Amino acid sequence: MPGAVIDQEPELLVEQIKRFNDDDLGALCEATDAAIIDGGGFGWVTPPGRRPMETYFRGVLLVPERELFVARLNGDIVGSAILVRPPRNNEAQAFAANLMHSYIAPYARGHGLARMLTEAVEERARELGYHILNLDVRETQAVAIRMYESHGYVRWGEHPEYALVRGKSVTGYFYYKRLRPAKTGGGQ
Repeated sequence: MPGAVIDQEPELLVEQIKRFNDDDLGALCEATDAAIIDGGGFGWVTPPGRRPMETYFRGVLLVPERELFVARLNGDIVGSAILVRPPRNNEAQAFAANLMHSYIAPYARGHGLARMLTEAVEERARELGYHILNLDVRETQAVAIRMYESHGYVRWGEHPEYALVRGKSVTGYFYYKRLRPAKTGGGQ
């Protein structure tokens, strides 16, 4: 039918990124700003400005124990997550990695990208041989909490003064997910 608008399925992609081009870095900073303004638990309470954010993300790529994953909607970066491996001198906890700073910009939510991002980080952690993936989240992030819990993460604790947001204490919840069967014997 001439002039008819055909709804197309959005193009969704999650990938590990090892270097930025200027467009990707700009889109990542824009998505991060939007998530921070929306109350996302990225760590910042207010956007720090473009230069500090660019420096932060470039720095993430330089740290050998960190791997940056991005979510794309129709080719544009709209969110990210970081897989953090334990330092080499932490033999006792060498079986566990952390999922940090995971978010999708508010304008890109509702497509399943948060779940895809989480699954990509989990898969990479499995590839690297980790048995456990840990994460923490602010109590105010109800949608993220529901997604993690529905994805098999187990809440093991909470911290009543986890974050200070606009002068008010916010509780934080701590989660883990077993990626491989538990080791038995030997005190492990």
